[in-house]
Amino acid sequence: MAPKPTTVSTTRWRFQPGTRVEISPNDVGFVGSWFTGTVLKAYRNKYLVQYETLVTDLDPSEPVRETLDVSQLRPFPSRETLRELRVGDDVDAYYNEGWWEGVVTEELAGGRLGVFFRASREHIGFEKEDLRLHRDWVHGKWVPPFQQDEKVSSTTEVKVKSIEAKTTQEIFSKGTLVEVGSDEDGFHGAWFAATIVAEAVGKGKFLVQYQSLRTDDDSGFLREEIDTLHIRPYPPETLVVDRFNLYEEVDACYNDGWWVGVISKVLVGTKYRVFFRDTNEEMEFQHSNLRPHQEWIDGKWVMASLAQEL
Repeated sequence: MAPKPTTVSTTRWRFQPGTRVEISPNDVGFVGSWFTGTVLKAYRNKYLVQYETLVTDLDPSEPVRETLDVSQLRPFPSRETLRELRVGDDVDAYYNEGWWEGVVTEELAGGRLGVFFRASREHIGFEKEDLRLHRDWVHGKWVPPFQQDEKVSSTTEVKVKSIEAKTTQEIFSKGTLVEVGSDEDGFHGAWFAATIVAEAVGKGKFLVQYQSLRTDDDSGFLREEIDTLHIRPYPPETLVVDRFNLYEEVDACYNDGWWVGVISKVLVGTKYRVFFRDTNEEMEFQHSNLRPHQEWIDGKWVMASLAQEL
């Protein structure tokens, strides 16, 4: 029997591991603030995240990790052409390693703007480059929406086309979020989220730091030199698949990475059996721990075709 086409939802949003997001802590003293971080693991309605700027009290080199509700996350905001801020504008001000909601109350000397924070009742002066228009993430949309003029949009399109024309090595730079694969026994068919630490430490190689894999002594996140054949960009965020179908290729989130498999059985509710050819194993997964399988081919992401047989 031929598999049915995949149905895609256009009304829901899901953050994949490795996605850069903004996080709203629910601790006292953090009301109205957003901090940059990365999703490490996705559960049903919760996510394990790691902050970029907040560190633990015991180790200043160790980023804070938390498991938070989906309501405390939102996509990393787009860049836009910023109009002149005016008195009365609701803004976010970059302060104490995060973005804090306030309102512009006055123009100060030197082009600075005074911002009042309702939550803390403080009034602080800021350079304009440390301010942005305040927006809320409501039902999968920014309110108010981002405004970009034609020049910015055209420039963005040119950049996208130029990226497609570049080689794999050229599109990677320091700080780029990537996925790393391995040919080692027990890891074939798995991809792990990592960040480029240094460019071209050897011919055709990069130094990467994994987002979830740690050193043997658990002293920090594992770093390795990887050749370009085993590095690819992090897959683009996709719309949520309402239901996976029999024989469909998927990536399953397991043991801190994404493993390529095939849906071998659709179970009751939101569960599936997934067969892994490389290990000849079959395991059960929740829908939230699966994503459509894609391949990075000739500088482009290609959605995998449905498998014909196990």
